[in-house]
Amino acid sequence: MGWNDDLIADIRANGNATSGPFVGRDVLVLTTKGAKSGKQHAVPVVYSKDGDDLVVVASMGGAPKSPAWFHNLKADPDVTVETGKHSFKAKAVVTPEAERVRLYVQHAAKHPGFNDYLKKTTRKIPVIRLKRVR
Repeated sequence: MGWNDDLIADIRANGNATSGPFVGRDVLVLTTKGAKSGKQHAVPVVYSKDGDDLVVVASMGGAPKSPAWFHNLKADPDVTVETGKHSFKAKAVVTPEAERVRLYVQHAAKHPGFNDYLKKTTRKIPVIRLKRVR
């Protein structure tokens, strides 16, 4: 098992991360379908909330490119979200610019490390709403 797999197992067993850099932060497991492979891919992602929606940021730590999970959800926005022992289907919606900025600021207020990511890249870091499918 790799680092992500261990963290995902920790989240599923305990409802949140109990070790590593995500301790004390809200972390979900996001499962997307591979844009090329069609296979299911689960990744741990820090989230915040805006109304009934969960918000995730495709920062990849300020890398020059977006993470693979972002490319996957752009190809197929139907995702599965796990927050501890709760799992639900969601539609991933990439936010338009004005909303992206507002939600990024809100997200970074809760998770201050995201302020540093902006300094590391020139790309516009995407912000995604996860809207529960009812």
